[in-house]
Amino acid sequence: MMTRVLGARSLARDLGNWQDDSGRRSAARPAYRALADGIRLLVHDGRIPLGVALPSERELASMLELSRTTITSSYSVLRDEGYLISRQGSRSTVALPLGARQNGLMFRAHQPGSDSSVVDLSYAAMAAPAEAVEQAYAYALQSLPQFLPTHGMEPVGIGALRDVIAARYRARGLETSPEQIMVTSGAQHALRLLLNVLTAPGERVLVDHPTYPNALEAIRRVGARPVPVPVRPEGGASGAWDLDGIRSAARQTAARMAYLIPDFHNPTGLCLDASGRAELARIARDTRMTLVVDETMVDLWLDEPSPAPVAAHGRGAAKSEVVTIGSAAKSFWGGLRVGWIRADPALITRLAGARAAVDLGTPVMDQLAAAHLLSDDELVLARRRAELREQRGAMLDALADRLPDWIPTIGSGGMSLWLRMPAPVSTALAATAPNFGVLLAAGPRFGVEGAFERFVRLPYARTSDELRRGVDCIAAAYDTLAVDRDLAEPSLVV
Repeated sequence: MMTRVLGARSLARDLGNWQDDSGRRSAARPAYRALADGIRLLVHDGRIPLGVALPSERELASMLELSRTTITSSYSVLRDEGYLISRQGSRSTVALPLGARQNGLMFRAHQPGSDSSVVDLSYAAMAAPAEAVEQAYAYALQSLPQFLPTHGMEPVGIGALRDVIAARYRARGLETSPEQIMVTSGAQHALRLLLNVLTAPGERVLVDHPTYPNALEAIRRVGARPVPVPVRPEGGASGAWDLDGIRSAARQTAARMAYLIPDFHNPTGLCLDASGRAELARIARDTRMTLVVDETMVDLWLDEPSPAPVAAHGRGAAKSEVVTIGSAAKSFWGGLRVGWIRADPALITRLAGARAAVDLGTPVMDQLAAAHLLSDDELVLARRRAELREQRGAMLDALADRLPDWIPTIGSGGMSLWLRMPAPVSTALAATAPNFGVLLAAGPRFGVEGAFERFVRLPYARTSDELRRGVDCIAAAYDTLAVDRDLAEPSLVV
């Protein structure tokens, strides 16, 4: 079987600004080492698939405008560390060394007993509220016998959970019936189902910019093309979304679908106001574009709750222009893989038909546990929000002390800060940070075509002590890049 070869242009794009324009590098971290670090980061992030071959040394040297000796040395480092496997008569292929773990498109799993000395800030997810989750699964186990005489496959979800989800929407001012709900195996699963039904290869999908990286990956995997529309933090909650830009892009590209995160946006934490939500619904209606609204962060308001759902501003009883995605993962626990779609019943029927090619339903036990959590969730969520407020404050204090020239976007909810750095070194920082005890997701992960090299997302979903230690590690890693803060550009000397 022929080995797939990664193109030099694709690799150069994903590497981002690992090297500044002058091509200079620090003596402590020469070019070949920096390049090896950058490639290793892409392997762990999943942006370089396992089993592919890297570009030839000659091709990559030409694309990066480096000597072939530099590329040879980088590949040699990766080979020595187990990231390249050489076989006689064939190209070297990408691998993970023994004991290493792939982030899985940003996420690094923490297993019991794993090394706690490393602060993992590459993901935004809290530990479970253990007592509440244990009680929910105990309830689920008690309720399970009534389902055992059935085949146990529910493509749209069990009635008890759909009733609870519909009631939650009604409490937020959006009239909803259980027939408008499909239960999925998480929000990412929900998005993939919608993309399969609503788009075709080559079609455009409008997205926030920056946005959730796994959504970009899902769009690309179905062959669609993400069209970025800027979210500008300096515009504040009301002006951050470029609504005119969304309308213009929808008309110019004839996009059939948009994927937006107006509720405590990932990664900025910003929340779109009520007038902006009404305008989004009008844009969807006027352009005949389906607006997919990701509400996975909606429960995690820290300063004030979000306005009524965007779908509440839709037209007609079905409000078919706006589809909403929700999830229990961010609110409760990432290990509870239960999400949902709220849509017109006709679309729910189409999704159920398409789902058969993917799976036959979300596990009943997980649905029962989610129904129990969601039916009486305010006490648990209030505690979660209090923890996040405290942790956000701890991270802001640590950043003000150790990295005062980094400018944070402080949203009104969510789990992360979006920070602008003085220099475009995000990829280089994420590559070297593990050497100092912290894992980061580089800014370009959240954008299209290598954008956001000046930005980094820092989740505050860990304990305050871990966050302070993480910021200390980041500051130490940043110092090794020898950033000239007066010039606000990398100043790296060979």
